[in-house]
Amino acid sequence: MMNETTIRTEDLKGACDVLRRGGLVLYPTDTIWGIGCDATDAGAVQRVYALKQRADRKAMIVLLDSPAKLEAYVEEVPAVAWDLMEVAVQPLTIVYAGARNVASNLPGEDGSLGVRITKEAFSSQLCRMFRKPVVSTSANVSGQPAPALFREIAEEIRTGVDYVVHYRRDETTPAKPSGILKLGAGGLVQVIRE
Repeated sequence: MMNETTIRTEDLKGACDVLRRGGLVLYPTDTIWGIGCDATDAGAVQRVYALKQRADRKAMIVLLDSPAKLEAYVEEVPAVAWDLMEVAVQPLTIVYAGARNVASNLPGEDGSLGVRITKEAFSSQLCRMFRKPVVSTSANVSGQPAPALFREIAEEIRTGVDYVVHYRRDETTPAKPSGILKLGAGGLVQVIRE
């Protein structure tokens, strides 16, 4: 049996291979478990919406492993964003205006994109290996509670993805979603979720 407290190369490779083929993965993040896919593949993004039974165009966020990659996926990174990322002590998702280089069905109706720089071991290595942003949306059917532990993830979600990561499945400390801030014109910062 695979040790679930150690990241295995096979686990990273298996998840990465599935992402490259347009598949869906169930994986641990710096917050709660997420359903992930290639954020540049509209077909994969559509599969996530279908699995979650969620309305299209209800935006999902993406994970990156480095702030240096941000400017490839959003038109402008306001100066305040760099400050917020630097001082954040908890995982922080920032919603930016002007998404680019992602699937057309991923950004919000206003063209915005939520991005979180993950420092968690598995998700950051996966993003680094995949070399593209990875969708990260809670591993639940829309309208149901977000699972705080792997064991709380519904069977329909577990069986609806193409790969389930082994790492961190046995954790017993409940996880929490990230804070979400939306950046607007003129340095306006709107709190979406604390």
